[in-house]
Amino acid sequence: MASNPIKLLTLGGGSGQFALLSGLRDLEEIDITAVVSMVDSGGSTGRLRDEFGILPPGDILKCIVALSPHREMARGLLLKRFIEDRRLKGHNAGNLLLTMLSRYTESFPAGVQALAEILDVRGRILPVTIDQATLVAELTDGTRIFGEKAIDVPRGTQRAKIRDVFLVPHHSEAISVYPPVIDAAWWADYIVIGPGDLFTSIIAGLIVPGVKEAFQKSRAKLLYVLNIMTKFGETHNFSGWDFVACLEGFMGREVDAVLCNTVLPEAPVMAKYGAQKAEVVRVDPQQPCWGRRRVYAADLLDTSGGIVRHDSQKLAHLLRRIIDDPALSRAERGGRA
Repeated sequence: MASNPIKLLTLGGGSGQFALLSGLRDLEEIDITAVVSMVDSGGSTGRLRDEFGILPPGDILKCIVALSPHREMARGLLLKRFIEDRRLKGHNAGNLLLTMLSRYTESFPAGVQALAEILDVRGRILPVTIDQATLVAELTDGTRIFGEKAIDVPRGTQRAKIRDVFLVPHHSEAISVYPPVIDAAWWADYIVIGPGDLFTSIIAGLIVPGVKEAFQKSRAKLLYVLNIMTKFGETHNFSGWDFVACLEGFMGREVDAVLCNTVLPEAPVMAKYGAQKAEVVRVDPQQPCWGRRRVYAADLLDTSGGIVRHDSQKLAHLLRRIIDDPALSRAERGGRA
């Protein structure tokens, strides 16, 4: 790695951050720190959190796999789910291994580091907080929904819009950011937010006390990777600008650039997502609402397996182009104006 690598911090969770990190891992002269939201409450992750009282391992595990040079092997082994044993059914080996390492070291970050060492991970992976909490969404009709899984998968065909989200701590009066995250934000040249579910993967990390303050003070250029599709229950009928305005409202800082996809999925895929009330996120770079924000539009689409996602290599290529763009060069160190 170069003596003065570009320091890049990512914030998110789930499959979106996996796609991003899978592409970033192969970029030269990049020092990666992945900050992961800690509110996942579904599936194997939720069961382990409830049974053993640990932080949710699922999204962290995806980041470890994405940043490993043994990614394909690790993905096949660690993300495969057990089906035979009654107690193990539904879990994957990676979540169980990370749980064991965390309990043995008596530290979740130490367990993460240990598994990262096993897989020769390139970069650092940090939980946004080591305090356990539940994500709560307040809807415009006054209803409150508790838990990332319940927010992520709405019941029925009608649901009011999300008005606010907040965190409820489990074992203390408050939660706080994991301190190394603050240091990483200070030294970062670029902070990449997304792609991922706006409220449950991204804003869930931003509302941890101390995170948005660290981003506000950072001299890093702030890049936001827009989702390709909207999601019923979270971002139904959102335009690209709606995503950005909502994110900035929670963060208290404008983004410097927005990355968006320009290619439509094929008709059968669109029909499948339409049945789930999901639509393509529309962006018009010529609209005056963007102001000083730069909009980078490109083909970022991957629909393999009939699933709409960001193509890792296309996304990494666009980020490389942005990093090399003199109009958005990294800032010198020092306090933010």
